[in-house]
Amino acid sequence: TVTLGGNRTMAAPTNMRVGTYILHVIQDGVGGRTISWDPTTSKFKWPAGVAPTLTTTANRRDMFSFVSDGTNMYGSMLPDVR
Repeated sequence: TVTLGGNRTMAAPTNMRVGTYILHVIQDGVGGRTISWDPTTSKFKWPAGVAPTLTTTANRRDMFSFVSDGTNMYGSMLPDVR
């Protein structure tokens, strides 16, 4: 779980293992924060090759799930989970 206090870049994961990962991303009380997903190595893979857009409303939560094959993280998002 991470509460965003500013715009962030998710670095390429290291030491990945085969499995499932869950990430809760919460906007702080200001909102409007963004995440970019390590554009240099492209370890994060998204449906149709397009990273999802975060819910930007203050104090709202998005949930990301990733399935790793040990090399890449194949992601999906549940937006604005309440």
